[in-house]
Amino acid sequence: MKKFLQRIKALLKRILKRPASNSQQPLPLINTRSETSIPTVSPRWESGLVLVCSQCANEQLSSTAFEDLENWLKSRLKFEGLWGDFRVVSTSCLGVCPQMSITVVIVSHGSHGNSPCLIVNPRSDRELLYSYIKQHKS
Repeated sequence: MKKFLQRIKALLKRILKRPASNSQQPLPLINTRSETSIPTVSPRWESGLVLVCSQCANEQLSSTAFEDLENWLKSRLKFEGLWGDFRVVSTSCLGVCPQMSITVVIVSHGSHGNSPCLIVNPRSDRELLYSYIKQHKS
């Protein structure tokens, strides 16, 4: 532990002794890249994301109900060839917290910020949810 503290002290001394290239202007604390230098990609899920709240299941339902719904959606999308268009993603709390249901938000390019927030019974509303997802295909 002593050696570790000695190394830290030595490192701090070296840092503090370095002459500033321009003493009037402090070094920025964050990277000041321009916005255009951030790389972008075109995702495979062009039609949208299906966000499934995992917190709903953890607090109100069994986690198997959540996993069953998520896995069922993924399998169904793959089976019908829509997996590349849509992506099912579990997310933390979406702030809706329905009783004995799961919150699902479908985010698509065509929603223009008006993404539908659905309250889904993980067992009885599967087919209805799936048909709703297919309606949002771009």
